[in-house]
Amino acid sequence: MSVCAPSARGTAANAADITQTAALLHGREEAVFADAGYTGADKRPELADRDVSWNIAVKRSIIKALPQGLRDWAEPVERALAQLRAPVEHPFHIVKNVFRHKKLRYRGLKKNTAQLYSLFALANLLIVKKALLAPAPA
Repeated sequence: MSVCAPSARGTAANAADITQTAALLHGREEAVFADAGYTGADKRPELADRDVSWNIAVKRSIIKALPQGLRDWAEPVERALAQLRAPVEHPFHIVKNVFRHKKLRYRGLKKNTAQLYSLFALANLLIVKKALLAPAPA
């Protein structure tokens, strides 16, 4: 099993996550793990021809509405899927908490996107810092 690096797109704040799904996929995926913001992505016309396993989180309100017996079964499944998505969220943690980039300034979409690309590149370097600084084997 291989994990591909996530793609990044800069869009206006009023653009829903699901509208960018086709742009984020490279075409060689076998499985897609996404949060509840991508609910219904498998039914979109631009993604209908994709032969992938869609693993999209169930909205929390739907899980809360389930009877207790089904909820006891659904919550561990959703937790396991969330654990698979978690490594992709690590760069977001670094950008928000280490680089303190929690609020976008209104500079324009192009400048905000360029800044985010730079911050995510730096986050990737921070993640592999220990491996990069390790002494070479003799």
